[in-house]
Amino acid sequence: MKVKTSITLSSDLLTELDKIAPEGGRSDLIEKAVWRYLELANRELRNRRDLELLNASAELLNSEALESLGFQAPM
Repeated sequence: MKVKTSITLSSDLLTELDKIAPEGGRSDLIEKAVWRYLELANRELRNRRDLELLNASAELLNSEALESLGFQAPM
């Protein structure tokens, strides 16, 4: 459902929007841009959480990897 809202943008930004938006298509362009921004922000948040989990387990994971390497036959 679309909801009418009002936002304030700089005139420079509106000028640039008008260069690439189809006639009367500012709203669609802005909506797509905000959705894309949210996708990227959520991905960054997930990546940060994943990195925190990996870092929290890094010492254990590294020691297990070294132990596993010890079981390999010499080449």
